[in-house]
Amino acid sequence: METPATSHHPIDPRSSFLEEKTFKSRTVLLFGAIHDSVAQDIVRRLIALAADSSDPIDMLVSSPGGHLESGDSIHDVVRYIAAPVNMIGTGWVGSAATHVYLSVPKERRFCLPNTRFLIHQPSGGAGGQATDIAIQAQEIVKARERIARTIARETGQPLERVLTDIERDRWLSAEEAVAYGLCGRVIERQTDLRG
Repeated sequence: METPATSHHPIDPRSSFLEEKTFKSRTVLLFGAIHDSVAQDIVRRLIALAADSSDPIDMLVSSPGGHLESGDSIHDVVRYIAAPVNMIGTGWVGSAATHVYLSVPKERRFCLPNTRFLIHQPSGGAGGQATDIAIQAQEIVKARERIARTIARETGQPLERVLTDIERDRWLSAEEAVAYGLCGRVIERQTDLRG
C-alpha cells in the first residue's frame, strides 16, 4: 500500500487547461485573503504577462484584504509593469484589496453590479514588550496616513474626509463606490471593458 508521501499525484489536466486559458486571456485572479504567497503568485503572473505582451491585463479582485505589505507589493508591481491593468471588482473588495484595486487610474477601475467595497484603517495585533508595542502603534499610524493619502489621491476626496471615513469600517455599494471615486464604472459584461 502506498503512503501519501510516496504516492504519485499527476497534475490535474483540468487545472492545467484552466491555467493556460487564463494566461492566454491575460487574466489574473486575486481571490481570498492576501498574504505573502498570494502576493508572490500574483506578482509572478503580472510580470510574466507583461513580458509576453504590452496588451492590457484584466485583474479580477474578490478579497477581504489581508496583510498590508503583501497588498503593497501587488499595488507597486501593477504600477511598475509596462502593460496596463484593468481592475475588475467582484464579490467584495476590502481593506488591503482596496489598496491593490487603487493601483490603476480611475478609468481602468471597474466593478460588477453586486460588488461591495470596504475601506478602513489598518489594524494590528501588537504584543510583546511595551517599547515594541509603542513602535508597532507608531507604524500603524504611519500606515493609516499612507493608506488615507492613497485613497484621497485616487478618488479625489479631501484627505480630511478620508481620514474620517476610515476611522471605522466604511462599506460602499458599487454605485456608492462610483460616487466616492473608488470605481470608475459599473459593468455587467466583459465586452463593456472595451466599450
